[in-house]
Amino acid sequence: MKQFLLGPKLFYGADSLEYLRKIKEDKIFIVTDQMMVKIGIIENLTMILREEGKTAVVFSEVEPDPSLETVEKGLTLLLEEKPGCILAVGGGSPIDAAKAMLLLAVKVQLRANGDGHFIRPEFIAIPTTSGTGSEVTSYAVVTDRKNCVKIPLSDPLMYPDIAILDESLTKTVPPAVTADTGMDVLTHAIEAYVSNQSSDLTDMYAEKAIKDVFKNLLKVYRFGDDLEARGKLHVASCIAGIAFTNSGLGINHSIAHTLGGRFHVPHGRSNAVILPYVIAYNAGLFDGTVETSKAAKKYAAISSMLGFPCSSIAEGVTSLISEIVELNKKMGIPLKLEDCRIAEEEFKKAIPDMACSALHDMCTTGNPKTVTKEDFEQLLKLMYKGTA
Repeated sequence: MKQFLLGPKLFYGADSLEYLRKIKEDKIFIVTDQMMVKIGIIENLTMILREEGKTAVVFSEVEPDPSLETVEKGLTLLLEEKPGCILAVGGGSPIDAAKAMLLLAVKVQLRANGDGHFIRPEFIAIPTTSGTGSEVTSYAVVTDRKNCVKIPLSDPLMYPDIAILDESLTKTVPPAVTADTGMDVLTHAIEAYVSNQSSDLTDMYAEKAIKDVFKNLLKVYRFGDDLEARGKLHVASCIAGIAFTNSGLGINHSIAHTLGGRFHVPHGRSNAVILPYVIAYNAGLFDGTVETSKAAKKYAAISSMLGFPCSSIAEGVTSLISEIVELNKKMGIPLKLEDCRIAEEEFKKAIPDMACSALHDMCTTGNPKTVTKEDFEQLLKLMYKGTA
């Protein structure tokens, strides 16, 4: 028996922040980062809450790739304040951090009470980048800085109750971040589409997200004030999240997680750089199985859908790879890991550990092709230099 989860209620469009006036709880715990404070977004939101007689407690210490230490610090404040609502504002990092805090808070209360009774705060997510789709997933990623690894988490308790999608909040996102986060959306959608757990329902969402990224990402990268294109990309991020939370992801994310944990390459950029190599591997271009590969057929279907050359399965796969490479080039994204400021000797030494980490990453289970530790090692070497 299969299932398909549609978690949060969505409010979207230019006036969607007005939903904040409908929050019934009196105390709201806001999880965010310093950038959201600096550019005035948090002040604007807290002003709305104050006008409605609400009290806002702001935890603004979330860093990129939120650490276990930051989550623990936020959790301590969360348990002290006992809010009726948690409001996560920002990119994937604040939303993921808030999810981890919420999950741990629930677990702490369960242990303390012993009878299974707990009060879960309402959880509202407001993304300010078009990338992770975290506002509609049960997934989060936190970083263990001591061991240089990223820890993917998954639990139904982390589903937001409400997601507010206001594209005007993304206007201040700089082009480089727009590129990275937009390619994260594309990777989510493509991995969801070829996942071994995909279905007609997840395919429907993934296809729409793929179309809208190819149609709007470069436009938003070049013309940041195009709110119509930003709105399309913002929704694409959301529906790609719906797709992959139901289908799972694959080794693109497994490798990106270990790259981020070890070398601190931004997550979206890691995904963008390695995506062409992962497609080639999964499709069987390296081992000559492309014409019989199920993944290759689905990659070719994407090319056909987008109007790329696709007279055969192999051509469809190579066309998709070529278009992704061109998109990366146009947005200044490196085409190999060597150009991501990773020292070669340090990278070589880390390959065995990274391969082991990727092999045991929970995203690997969704990959359409079975991968060994040796496969990961060869892929990492290829991704670094761009050649076999």
